[in-house]
Amino acid sequence: MTVGFYAPLPPARTGVADYAAALLAALRQRGPIEIAPDACDSALYHIGNNRQHAEIYRRALERPGVVVLHDTVLHHFLLGELDQPRYVEEFIYNYGAWNRGLAEDLWRHRAASGSEPRYFSYPMLKRIAATARAVVVHNPAAGRIVRAHAPQTPVIEIPHLFAPPEPGAPVEAAQYRGRLGFARDEFVFGVFGYLRETKRLIPILEAFAAMRAENERARLLVAGSFVSPELERAVALWLAQPGVVRLPHLSTRDFWLTASAVDACINLRYPSAGETSGIGIRLMGIGKPVLLTDCEENGRFPEDVCIRIPPGLAERESLRRYMLLLPSIQGFSAEIGGRAADHIRTQHSLERTAQLYWNTLCEHRC
Repeated sequence: MTVGFYAPLPPARTGVADYAAALLAALRQRGPIEIAPDACDSALYHIGNNRQHAEIYRRALERPGVVVLHDTVLHHFLLGELDQPRYVEEFIYNYGAWNRGLAEDLWRHRAASGSEPRYFSYPMLKRIAATARAVVVHNPAAGRIVRAHAPQTPVIEIPHLFAPPEPGAPVEAAQYRGRLGFARDEFVFGVFGYLRETKRLIPILEAFAAMRAENERARLLVAGSFVSPELERAVALWLAQPGVVRLPHLSTRDFWLTASAVDACINLRYPSAGETSGIGIRLMGIGKPVLLTDCEENGRFPEDVCIRIPPGLAERESLRRYMLLLPSIQGFSAEIGGRAADHIRTQHSLERTAQLYWNTLCEHRC
């Protein structure tokens, strides 16, 4: 069996590319894999919610195979790919002709799609899900969404893989932490990845400012590129406050160094696009406590391997309290991180997830 592998790959600046590269290497240990061939026995299409997946999306519709939905909400992707008439018709295909007025209204106000909950409430994935031979998702929320749009399509939940970094000397991470300006007795929180409204950066910065009034030995590192210029302007003064360090998009090597240098990771998502955060998996995998949004997407994580932050009105205050608590109790942070690493390295190991993918590809051949 020859498998066709369709995905953005490094150096593409997307978490899906890093994920795909790790999976590709593991699958090649199990059988022949070709990247984007014209013909194959079984096809694996990686689909995300941005334009880097446009050609892959079109091919998956033309030549159905197994689709991996890294984002279960494709609304934003389709807003960028379609003109108004085609967008409205696609919305009607998903949700019925009686919603034409809603579709037209959503198109008119699409500038607010990055944060407006309505755009996350209509995933618009019926066409890709109904066409696929099977759909792979990474969490129960994504599986529920796919089944609602394509009840006849097999849905396979495979945990988001964890590919550990190359072993590095602890002294290197310590030296890097020093170069970032962090003292040994400071507790550093990190926010990583593409910075968009759904990453909850404004509440994070507000909570940090409130907690730092009580603990001046806390620091906040914000690393990544802004997706939204409006958000970048909105948080400019917050990023300039005492205790905050700003870094741009990080190379893979610098990401792992920086991840090793922080003491905890804040990785919130609201509204959610049905995704499992690769950054959250990475940080948990190397033993860092991660503060996650309490939602169905994170429902597979045991209660004692992460810190759950409720969305909504309680979000900011809950963040503030845990940001005070983590540095104040000796061993608390390390205990959560250790349990997280054990869980990720067993349930999300590259070996385990690659075998689940291979079994799926064998069962759902073209």
